[in-house]
Amino acid sequence: FLSSSVIADVNKNTDMGNSGPSSYMIGPGDILSISVWKEEGMQLEVLVRPDGEITFPLAGEIKAGGLTTKALSDELVKKLKKYIPNPSVTVSVLKSVSNKIYVIGKVNRPGEFVATGYMDVLQALTMAGGVTPYAESDEIKIIRRTETGTMMKLFDYDEVVSGERLDMNIILKAGDTVVVP
Repeated sequence: FLSSSVIADVNKNTDMGNSGPSSYMIGPGDILSISVWKEEGMQLEVLVRPDGEITFPLAGEIKAGGLTTKALSDELVKKLKKYIPNPSVTVSVLKSVSNKIYVIGKVNRPGEFVATGYMDVLQALTMAGGVTPYAESDEIKIIRRTETGTMMKLFDYDEVVSGERLDMNIILKAGDTVVVP
């Protein structure tokens, strides 16, 4: 098992620290509302396809997956400038289904959960019905895939609940898996 000092060193060098919530990233399955101000017929609900792309009139195919709503709006403005002078584009998420986290192991209701807002580890464990009496609650792991590989962080339920190590209660990101041995 990793010691506290090793975990601290791992956290300094990764994005699994508790630096607070980051902006919501659009993902496959999300339903977006996109509108162009003063342009009739350019107010649409758009489904983000499994490849992360959307189709929008005059802009064509655009990669939306992995972008924030602001970044997608900026991308649409760039594409629409060819046809519409100074377009004003609004993008909002009507339904978020891509922000899924997974809780497996010795919990009462393991499974896949959609985080409708920012969700930390304790909230995810609560959604999963809490840990069972036989769980090794001091050895819970959070597994996160990133572009550079897979990272793991330890979570000690008892220390967090007692208020000793609140820094362990990180905000989860889409795709994170909480493993309760």
